[in-house]
Amino acid sequence: MSGGPASSVLIVDDDVELARSLGAVLDGANGGGSTRAGRLEVVTAASAVDALALARAGGVDVAIVDLRLGETSGVDLIAPLKEACPLCEIILITGFGSMEAALAALRSGAFAFMLKSFRPDELIATVEQALMKVSLAREREEFERWYRAVVQLTDVLAVALDAESRVALFNRTAAQLGGVTAERAIGRRFLETWIPEADRASLREAIAEARRGARARDVETDFLSEPSPQDGRTVVACRRVRWHLSSAPQGRGEVDLVFGIGIDVTERRLLERRAADADAMTAMGTLALNLAHEIRNPLNAAVLQLHLLDKGLNKLSLEPEVRATLRKRTQIVGDEIGRLNRLLTEFLELTRPRAMALEPVQVARLVDDLLDLQRATADGAGVQIVREVDHDGCTALGDREKLMQVMLNLVVNAFEAMRDGGTLTVRVACDAQWVTVAVEDTGVGIEPEVLGSVFDPFFTTKEGGTGLGLSIVRKIVDQHAGRVRVQSQRAKGTRVTVELPRHAPA
Repeated sequence: MSGGPASSVLIVDDDVELARSLGAVLDGANGGGSTRAGRLEVVTAASAVDALALARAGGVDVAIVDLRLGETSGVDLIAPLKEACPLCEIILITGFGSMEAALAALRSGAFAFMLKSFRPDELIATVEQALMKVSLAREREEFERWYRAVVQLTDVLAVALDAESRVALFNRTAAQLGGVTAERAIGRRFLETWIPEADRASLREAIAEARRGARARDVETDFLSEPSPQDGRTVVACRRVRWHLSSAPQGRGEVDLVFGIGIDVTERRLLERRAADADAMTAMGTLALNLAHEIRNPLNAAVLQLHLLDKGLNKLSLEPEVRATLRKRTQIVGDEIGRLNRLLTEFLELTRPRAMALEPVQVARLVDDLLDLQRATADGAGVQIVREVDHDGCTALGDREKLMQVMLNLVVNAFEAMRDGGTLTVRVACDAQWVTVAVEDTGVGIEPEVLGSVFDPFFTTKEGGTGLGLSIVRKIVDQHAGRVRVQSQRAKGTRVTVELPRHAPA
């Protein structure tokens, strides 16, 4: 082992000759400066002050300390030496030993207590044992460092739960997705904080199986970000995570830790859902194109008949109340026919592919034009429009007509969410890569448990809604290689953010 790094041994004794003799014994071990624990570098100090200076300057593996150092006790030197070199082991030597002194030394953290006069081989053996303990401690520290690095730097979620399912470990990825620091997560109830109520029972059962030592099945749950204030509202992000669980006894097995490795499958599930949606849209598109003509013919006929009926009412001699009632009924029928026609139009738009006419689009100008057209609608609905628009080069490469439809759908949705009036805030900003449009209302908001379904075709929370508006938004944004996300809080409002790749000027 002589080729490895040398171990440092510090001898602290105010008897200079004795310190030199101890150093000579160690230097001569196994042929000059080498023991079974490796090569030794021996240094000496005559006082506690000198010993601490050497320890702080170069580090010490083992310190051989006389119990009596003038007016200082060797026991009192243990703590500062450990502070200077946390892995250092200390051997106390004395010529005036007693059982009480030995016990006091060991309680204070000494590795061994040796009585003078000890044989050289006893000293060498004790030093070798201390050095082996130091070596094992360093190996453990290194393994722990590697373990921490692996756990913290991996892209999977790594958590550990104690017997009460409180967090004992929360790695960097889990902390980022959970919206907290790892330190703040420790000690908190995992299920109640980050798992939605609908998924808790299945995960709780899997944790119990792992705790019993059984092979726990993998469980897939939503993973919530801790609510945090942002612009005066609460934002909760939700990811889909697949958990693999296992248990490990701690100490004497009195407390079990359950380890969970979570893989974020949000994008995978999203792609699977979009593939299923695409298949469904293809099938529905074929059906829709075949039926559109047959559906619109009777709708047009019904509209014509209502028009004739309305003209006929003018020729009848009716009481004003009767005439008003009949007109109200014809108006209701006309409104319902109009709604059916809008539904058919949106359905065809969602299912019918159309090539995009790509061109540089000034997104800020497009938004301004749209809001100008919607001003009368906003005034009639009691909605105040706030614009925070950056006109400086926010250009995207896209289909202007389709992007206008995206913005129109978002603004109309916002108006419909504010039946009693409110504030519509539209922001346009850009950076080196993205043009970002955020449409924010102060309406009724969306419940967290249905937030993940708002882009599904025909899913709606509005009475009389078609459930196709946001589906069309997502389809168009996807065609532009962009991103769209929804943030909402019930009774506080909703923010929809669209990000489009920025078009660099030629």
